[in-house]
Amino acid sequence: MAPGRPGPAVMVTVAWSPAPRQVQEVALNLPAGATVRAALEASGAPNAGDGRVGVWGRKAALDQPLREGDRVEVYRALRVDPKLARRERFGRQGARGAGLFAQRRPGAKPGY
Repeated sequence: MAPGRPGPAVMVTVAWSPAPRQVQEVALNLPAGATVRAALEASGAPNAGDGRVGVWGRKAALDQPLREGDRVEVYRALRVDPKLARRERFGRQGARGAGLFAQRRPGAKPGY
């Protein structure tokens, strides 16, 4: 590549969720060597500066370089602890209405 000439562009997608069950995606053409931070700035994704981002579902640093076809994802903070939500759901269902052996055949041995 000659000096002063721009390198090949990489095509990436930036995705974020503004609200539950909603996803917005922006396809971008960025110069070669672009980082996650550059993709977030170019996309205009909200809350991108707090560092909760990943590439294809894996946590990524803001200075990580991107490759062709990468999908940058901006993560929202959890509103409820998943363990606590499961405990509460189990409490509402009761011990007999939940779990692996809730639908036993009549007369079957316990645990089967």
